[in-house]
Amino acid sequence: MAVARVTKIIGSSPKGWQAAVQEALRRANKTLRNLTGIHVLEQKARIEKGKITEYRATVEVTFILED
Repeated sequence: MAVARVTKIIGSSPKGWQAAVQEALRRANKTLRNLTGIHVLEQKARIEKGKITEYRATVEVTFILED
């Protein structure tokens, strides 16, 4: 029987929300093993002078804990 853990990560990108999610996943892959899922919780953006300058995605990643 496996035990999983969920952790929240915020990714950002100047290109869009999908790129922000990909950045969060890329970073999670650097330090977490056995990733099994991702859940996008929230999308936000930073605005400067009336234009979006940074997209932010808050995600939860699920991974299986090792014995």
